[in-house]
This record gives sequence, C-alpha cells and structure tokens, in this order.
Amino acid sequence: RESIGGTWDLFRYPGVRSDSDMYTLGYRFKPWRNAKSIADGASILEYLKETVREYDLERHMRFGRRVTAASWSSEHAAWTVTMRNEATGAEEFIRCNYLFMCAGYYNYRRGHQAELLGLDQFSGRVVHPQFWPKDLDYAGKRVLVVGSGATAMTIVPAMAQNAAHVTMLQRSPTYVVSRPDVDKSKVLACVTRTRS
Repeated sequence: RESIGGTWDLFRYPGVRSDSDMYTLGYRFKPWRNAKSIADGASILEYLKETVREYDLERHMRFGRRVTAASWSSEHAAWTVTMRNEATGAEEFIRCNYLFMCAGYYNYRRGHQAELLGLDQFSGRVVHPQFWPKDLDYAGKRVLVVGSGATAMTIVPAMAQNAAHVTMLQRSPTYVVSRPDVDKSKVLACVTRTRS
C-alpha cells in the first residue's frame, strides 16, 4: 500500500471502528490516551501516524511494494525477500534474519464475496465494504446489509442515521449488547497517569 494504516486507511465505510478496546490494543510503549476505548477508524489512524512520527519509524518502512517471493538460506541464516515496486515495476530485494507475515486476513484486490443466489438479477446497487465508493448516497433508501460480523455491526448503526430503513440479514442469530464507547474507569486511570 502507499501509506500507513492498514485496515484504518483502507476501509472507508460508514462507522468503521475498532471492535476491541484500544487500551488493550494500543502500543505498550505509547498507551492509548483517547477517552474512547472503542475508537473510530480515523482516531486509530491518527494514533498510528502519530506513533510513526514520534518514533521516527517511517524511514524503516517501504510503501508501494508487493512481495512476490521469500526464500530461506541455511548457509546465510537469512531470508531473501523479493518484491516489486508498484510505481516503477522494478524488482527489489531485502535480506533479513526474521520475517513476519502480517498481511491480514483479507485480499486487497478482491474482498470476500458471499455466494448469494440470484444476486446477478438484483437491479439495485451492490457495494462491498472493502471498496466503499466515495459517491455512495444511501440517504432515504432501503438498505440490506448481508452478514452480522464486526463490519456489519459498525455499518448498520451508522447507515441507519441517514437511510430510510436498514435491515441486517444473518444466517445464525447473534446477540448484541450496546455498551458505551467511553470506559470511565480507563479515562480516569489515564488522566491520573498523565498528571503524575
């Protein structure tokens, strides 16, 4: 990708947020200080960018590269990673002793598609959250969200603010409890630590 942020930079659908508390997910060396423990994507992205700036990490990052191969050499006790520079098409190499594969569970080119019989006959617009269009106007429209995972749990309430009606379709029933996104005990703990 061309910039830092992964999920928080890629996904632009309404309501994108963490589904786990950021006091736990934040870096140990830079604790999450925001009052919202269940944070929105923009706040998390800013936290990541701030961390990169503060610790001068960008100089260690390479953007716009696609890994095409990785090979281990017992003789050199090292990995050689082959990548393609997406802007120039040039092949580049890096050698390292440790290789962490942190690509996530989704495919950047094609999001997971549920097999829905008859979808090709649907005359309305079909949108995948991974490829959310900037121009999507759903105000006053009837919307069906297929699925009930973390993405649906954030899209449905956000879209319900402007759509005429939002229905979530799920295969198996789930139970959801609405909780505040601000954990007052954690906020107090952060304020206390900051003052000391």
